[in-house]
Amino acid sequence: MFHRLSTDTLNWILITGVILFIIEITFFGGGMIISALFFGLFIYVGWKRFHRLWGKAFFWIGIISLVFTIFNMMAIRFLVIVGIILFILNYSKSKKKPDHIQPHITAEENENQETIMKTKPLFDHKIFGDQETTNQSYQWRDINIHGAFGDRIIDLSNTVLPDETAIISIRHLIGNIEIYIPYEVEVSIHHSSVFGRAQIFGTRHRKLMNQSLLYRTEKYDSTYPRVKIITSLLSGDIKVKRI
Repeated sequence: MFHRLSTDTLNWILITGVILFIIEITFFGGGMIISALFFGLFIYVGWKRFHRLWGKAFFWIGIISLVFTIFNMMAIRFLVIVGIILFILNYSKSKKKPDHIQPHITAEENENQETIMKTKPLFDHKIFGDQETTNQSYQWRDINIHGAFGDRIIDLSNTVLPDETAIISIRHLIGNIEIYIPYEVEVSIHHSSVFGRAQIFGTRHRKLMNQSLLYRTEKYDSTYPRVKIITSLLSGDIKVKRI
């Protein structure tokens, strides 16, 4: 359905949704936003203690309440209505004029086609739950993930980094990030957090409030292997240590 829309049309839909979201915060006190954050906290606490009965209760109460809260927002109602309208229009067009898919590759396109290889990433995007690298040896692949709730643990001692800059990029809402790095690896760290703490090698920041941190080891610019770490958290701690 959405592949039929131009990028500009999709952008205008999203912009309208954001404007309605801002109007709701400005003129209606943002009560729904606060409720959504509150129930999000319920979900996180429940997930962390999901093995207990009260943890399961917290988790499912948070999920159900968050769904009702989100669908009471003007912006979400607008996007749902737009989605329904687009579905109806798309279905109507498909009945009148079905798509005919007929692959066609000219000789020129075939000659200029570049061979590429698909590689399975170390991590998939995961909204809920913890993720960590395997305890066994694994082939290094750059990490670029985002998520909502849970912890992320990355141990580089079980892999061999290439003779180039390895990248770890993590964008996350609520949870902790732990990264373990061998002593012979040079490191650059750019971390931003709204709420949380940071422990980067021997340096501690016990209270981060909407701050960014930037560190690098002494020989990072001239020595390999090296790893560039870019992380952002809404609320959570980061720990980067040698192993």
